[in-house]
Amino acid sequence: MTEELQQEGLIRISDDVVATIAGLAALETPGIAAMSGGISEGLAKRLSGRNAQRGVSVEVGQVEAAIDLRIVVQYGIPIQEVGRSLQDNVREAVENMTGLRVVEVNVKVEGVAFKDEEAEEWNRVK
Repeated sequence: MTEELQQEGLIRISDDVVATIAGLAALETPGIAAMSGGISEGLAKRLSGRNAQRGVSVEVGQVEAAIDLRIVVQYGIPIQEVGRSLQDNVREAVENMTGLRVVEVNVKVEGVAFKDEEAEEWNRVK
C-alpha cells in the first residue's frame, strides 16, 4: 500500500486498487482476448469477487509500482505490437489515476484465442 502525506491528510492507495486499474486497462487494449490466471488464482478471485485483478500482480512502493500481466492474445494480431500497446495503456492508466511512477510492466503471453468463444472458455477453465 502506498501513502502520500498531504497538507489535509494522508492518501493511501492499496495494491488491489492498482491491480484493478491495470487489469481494466489491459482488457481495454485491442488484441487482448482475456487475462490469464492459474487455476488456484482463478478460484480465489472468483470466490472473492476480484475478477478485474485476474492475471495481474503488482508491487507498490511509496512512489513507484511494478506490474506483471498474464494475458491471452487474439490469433492473427502481432504479439509484439499488442504487448507494447498493453504496456503503454497500463502504464498511462496507473500513472494518471494514482500519481505513482510505473517502473515496469512485464507481459507474459500464456495463450492464443482463435475466437471470442475460446477466450470465454479460457476464462472459465483457468
